[in-house]
Amino acid sequence: MPQDIQKLIRDVPDFPKPGIMFKDITPLLVDGQAFHRAIDLMAEHYKKHKIDQVVCVEARGFILGAPLAYRLGAGIVPVRKPGKLPHETIQATYALEYGTDTLEIHKDAIPAGGRVLIADDVLATGGTVGGVLKLIEQLQGKVVGIAFLIELGFLKGREKIKGHDIFSLIRY
Repeated sequence: MPQDIQKLIRDVPDFPKPGIMFKDITPLLVDGQAFHRAIDLMAEHYKKHKIDQVVCVEARGFILGAPLAYRLGAGIVPVRKPGKLPHETIQATYALEYGTDTLEIHKDAIPAGGRVLIADDVLATGGTVGGVLKLIEQLQGKVVGIAFLIELGFLKGREKIKGHDIFSLIRY
């Protein structure tokens, strides 16, 4: 585990609601050298995988996915909440521990057979990335891997996305 990066993850108690210990990546993002190292370490894991696009999950996934795509020589595909993308979209609704949510992607974002890497900041319960997997499946893309900066292992999100190359830089 990259200790120099992990020490820059700040715990924020009771955010966004009581009982939640939020992992704030802002201190990492403002440290240029550490942020660069985190992206390099994530890219290293996938550099031999021939990735066409990095699918970035709103919003912190954009921050990580864009430089990751740049390092891998790939394009980026934004996945957003409904009504945020300007062109024709498809959507997937997925379960959360406290309800449901919906994500959208442009219908023409990934060609059939396109090799994609999903990038997001945190793997928690696996609900969000499960929704993203549904979208990529609808577009007939091939998921090469799923990259996270942080994994909260005690929430067992990895179990919901078995069968994929899952890389987490930091695990709690």
